[in-house]
Amino acid sequence: MTIVNRDLLMKNMSKEQDFPLTFEEWEQQAAENMLPGGFGYASTGAGRGETEKRNAEAFSKWAIVPRILQDVSTVDMSVKLFGRSYKTPFFLAPIGVQVLAYEEAERATAKAAAVMEIPLIVSTVSTCSLEEIAEAVPSAPKWFQLYFSSVHPELSYSMVERAEKSGYEAIVITVDTVMAGWREQDIRSGFSPLALGYGKGNYVNDPVFMKSLPNHDQESVIASIFENIQHPNLTWKDIAEVKKRTSLPVLIKGILHPEDAKIAVEYGVDGIIVSNHGGRQLDGVIASIDALPEIVEAVKGQIPILLDSGVRRGIDAVKALALGAAGVLIGRPFLYGLAAAGQKGVEKVLERFIQETEVSLALSGMADLKQISKLKMVRQ
Repeated sequence: MTIVNRDLLMKNMSKEQDFPLTFEEWEQQAAENMLPGGFGYASTGAGRGETEKRNAEAFSKWAIVPRILQDVSTVDMSVKLFGRSYKTPFFLAPIGVQVLAYEEAERATAKAAAVMEIPLIVSTVSTCSLEEIAEAVPSAPKWFQLYFSSVHPELSYSMVERAEKSGYEAIVITVDTVMAGWREQDIRSGFSPLALGYGKGNYVNDPVFMKSLPNHDQESVIASIFENIQHPNLTWKDIAEVKKRTSLPVLIKGILHPEDAKIAVEYGVDGIIVSNHGGRQLDGVIASIDALPEIVEAVKGQIPILLDSGVRRGIDAVKALALGAAGVLIGRPFLYGLAAAGQKGVEKVLERFIQETEVSLALSGMADLKQISKLKMVRQ
């Protein structure tokens, strides 16, 4: 794609003053539009927020050493993963209960992602079912994120089968949620979106789940969701079984240790998402961007590695890609865009991510993302 013209961009931006520009501005708008319980649930991390803060701050400790006098009149940001080509290296992170941000919830996000040609990773605890989302954007690229149920594995296999039938392109198993993190904001407010029934879309539309219930009242549904969503006895053998049950690529989200990355390769996992759940699970852990280089070294190019947690702007993405990520997940920024202005808000957040990334790559001397490994990075 031709590099964005800064003067033209500034002219167009001047026409859109109703839209926030920075992450902090989008966050402020979201805070004004969302109910306090919902915003607190979406915006805060576990414990005292040490991991959440570290995620964002860690990017500033990595510095680019740019190259000059390169032809950067056009920038190719396309990536190829699992035999499919994507226009940019961006993916929308799996965020559940998006109705907390906007009434149309995941449908609006999916439509925005489709417009911007960015894959959406649909959460197990989405407000809308995976089928409803697929119907809203039938030709758009989509992945499905799975919270594996150790107490009812057949439910997990059923969801995987439904995703495959609905045209999803990959399965992402989140492995850092064996139990809910210590989220003090939610404890204080007593707010639980799952307890209110906001994340049941994929459950009430699953025949295996509904058949397992003694009756189909709201109380029974919610109780069973809570029983199924936490999995303290999840092990590698469960990952291996999911692999047997689907022809789709299977990625693991939540790896931070290089030894776990090596085991993932041994078990035939197709990809890794380096993530600490946006700081929402275990407080006091390493920032995702800091964990990335060792995991890249451990995997040695055998499978693709994506980066999640703390990405707030395009330059963060460039740093992650230069350190070895094959793709980058955007989380809270798009959720705040959804809360601020619905589908159009998500589109604007993604549009600006793409524009800033193009500019940052060009100014770094990188015209082709396939050459990003040549970009020198130093830790300061």
